[in-house]
Amino acid sequence: MKHTPKEAIMYEPSREFLNFHVAGFSHWYGYKVMHKLVPGAKLHFVPEPDNPYDPNAVALYKGKTKIGFVPRACNVELAQLLRFGHTDVFECCVTAVDPTAHPERQVRAKVLVKDARK
Repeated sequence: MKHTPKEAIMYEPSREFLNFHVAGFSHWYGYKVMHKLVPGAKLHFVPEPDNPYDPNAVALYKGKTKIGFVPRACNVELAQLLRFGHTDVFECCVTAVDPTAHPERQVRAKVLVKDARK
């Protein structure tokens, strides 16, 4: 016997593109804006193709303050899309903050694909 729900629930795929701990947080200036790094706070990225350590480096900023990077293990596709001008496709926000954790684990963020249907 086939079961038919009263209301059909439409599947909505996740907009999440990346989810990570901010890399290099202990080496940059996140501590200066820690009070602004709350879940939901918007971050913006700046590709750093001339970065001597990683040509795919994508720096993360809160306002004008550099707080670290998208980790090297997951930055290749994002860096390539940003290099080709697709800066309006993504948004980044803080998802969790734990000031008591090791500095490289204090801030977690995610990159979402913007929903252009709205």
